Amino acid sequence: MSKSLFLQNVIAVIWDFDKTLSPHYMQTPLFERYGVDEAAFWREVNALPAYYARAGITVQRDTCYLGHLLTYGRCGVMPGLSNAVLRELGAQIQFYDGIPGIFSRLKAILDAPNYQDGDLRLEHYVVSTGLAEMIRGSAIAPHLSGVWASEFIEAPAPPKLRLDDCPEPGEITQIAGLLDNTTKTRAIFEINKGVNKRPDISVNDMLPEEDRRVPVRNMIYVADGPSDIPSFSVIRRHGGLAYAVYETGSPRHFAQVDALLDAGRVNAYGPADYREGGQTAMWLERQVARIADRMMGERLRALEDNVGRGPDHDV
Repeated sequence: MSKSLFLQNVIAVIWDFDKTLSPHYMQTPLFERYGVDEAAFWREVNALPAYYARAGITVQRDTCYLGHLLTYGRCGVMPGLSNAVLRELGAQIQFYDGIPGIFSRLKAILDAPNYQDGDLRLEHYVVSTGLAEMIRGSAIAPHLSGVWASEFIEAPAPPKLRLDDCPEPGEITQIAGLLDNTTKTRAIFEINKGVNKRPDISVNDMLPEEDRRVPVRNMIYVADGPSDIPSFSVIRRHGGLAYAVYETGSPRHFAQVDALLDAGRVNAYGPADYREGGQTAMWLERQVARIADRMMGERLRALEDNVGRGPDHDV
C-alpha cells in the first residue's frame, strides 16, 4: 500500500443522533404522521425480547424496533411507509439549539491562515441506531460526509436475479442493514480506514496506521450516554477524544455523563446546547484547533526530518 494513498489531513467529528443532536427520538415525526402512540410503541418494543424468548428466539434489543416498524406497515397501521416517506419526514426532526450552526463553525476553524499550507479538512459523520433515510432528509444532511444507520429494502430481489434489473419503489418490506450500539464501532473503523471513500478497501483489510485515511487520534466522538460506551472506548483506546452531552435540567442525564467521566470513558462532558459561546461549542472548537495544531506540528517535523541540508560555508 502506497503511503501517499491518503494525506491524513482530515479531522472527523462523529455524532450519535438521538438525544445527542436531537432532544427527541428521530422517529417522532413518523408516529405523528400515522397517529401512533409513540410511548406505546416503545413499550411494545421493550417487551419484544421477552415475547420472542417464549418461542426460543433471541432478538437484539437495540434494533428489534426495526422489525416492529415493518409489522406496523404490513398490518396497515402505517400504510404506504416507504424510504421516500422516511426521507420526507426527516425534514421535521427537531434539533438542539446551535444545530446545524456548529457544523459550519467547526469547519471554519480550518480556514485560518496558519492551517492553509496543511490543506486540513473537517468532516462530520452520523453513526446511529436510527434510520438512515430520516437522517438524509433532515436539516443536517448537507453538512454530513457520511451516515451509518439502519436502512430498509422496498422491493426484495427475486430468485434468479438478473443483474441489470432495477428494484421497483414501494413500501418497505425488509431490513437492508442495521447498527446496534456495539456494531457502531465498525463504522468508526470504516471512517478510519477510508472505506467510505475507497470501495476497494474493506474494513477487514490490514492497513498500517500511516496508510489509514483518518487516524483515530484525529477523531472526536460526541454522544449522550452509557449506550455509547463501546464507541467511547474504541475512540479513547486509540487516542481520539470522546465527549458526552446531557439534557439541560435533567439530573438523571447529568449523573449518567458524570459517571462516564469518573470511569474514564470520556474526556469531558457538557450540555446538549451547541450555541456559539456555550460550554459544549467552545470545547469542540478548542479540540478541533488543538488537533489541527498537532497535525501541522507533525507535518513540520516530518518535513525537517526528510530535508537533506546542504553544506554550510566555513566562517
